[in-house]
Amino acid sequence: MARRELGASFDWSSIASLRIRSRLVAEGAYAGAHRSARRGSGIEFGGHRQYIPGDDLRWLDRRALLRHGRLLVRQFETETDRALRLVVDASASMGYRGSRAKTTKLAYAALACAALARIAIASGDPVGLSYFGGDRSRPVAVTGGREGFDRIIGSLEDARPAGDAVRDPELLDRALGTLARAARRGSVIVVASDLLDLPAEAAERLAAIAARGRSVIVLQVLDPDEVDLPFDGTVRLRSLEGDVVVETDTAATRSRYLLALEQLQDLYRETLLARGGRLVCASTADDPVAIVRSVVTAVR
Repeated sequence: MARRELGASFDWSSIASLRIRSRLVAEGAYAGAHRSARRGSGIEFGGHRQYIPGDDLRWLDRRALLRHGRLLVRQFETETDRALRLVVDASASMGYRGSRAKTTKLAYAALACAALARIAIASGDPVGLSYFGGDRSRPVAVTGGREGFDRIIGSLEDARPAGDAVRDPELLDRALGTLARAARRGSVIVVASDLLDLPAEAAERLAAIAARGRSVIVLQVLDPDEVDLPFDGTVRLRSLEGDVVVETDTAATRSRYLLALEQLQDLYRETLLARGGRLVCASTADDPVAIVRSVVTAVR
């Protein structure tokens, strides 16, 4: 929902201050959350090693004994790949900014994702970035270190809102299909979107990514105007996706709108929770540090 398209710029230098603040978030909310890959009776096959007296006999490879005449023990690796994969909705509706907001929804989502990337890389975890929709949006392959972080920041700075998820319902599917094939067990996937113009099945499709031991957090980013519909009198509302124009009296419409928004959030919350995922709701007027802390806590 939107009254107008946004042209206001965003001061990207504020990301630098968020880098500093994210260290506090990392120490407080993220400390101890990282787990390393370990050997044991896990799920993924991790090769063979020579039998040592005292090893669990259940893991003896009898076929290897018959073939090579040696006692070999099968090893399994419990994959705890903590790669963070960020998915940003850069479709046209993410370009909205109301009079009470400091920035657009896309810029706010980018700021939150930049902070999450900073936390992950500081913890030794690689980070990847992809989009659905957007103009000049450049994905970043999973990488780590200062160079990787700089690539993510550069990509987020360049992204511009574009694309219509109403007219192109496969916009989300194309991004999720690639992600589902590439993300390994233990990956943490954060999807930042307003969720407003996505297909009806989007909640289930997002939740399905949580299969194979992946964690999925959906960060819904709304403008304050979309949170409480503050307008007075008769207004003309034009969607940024789908070309829908509605003229309505907000006093008569507000309660129905707020109920529909609550139902949408409940749908995503319950669908994600059933697969072990989480929904975090944010307004662009919220403190981004508090929202990042909520996302990090949800991952745990």
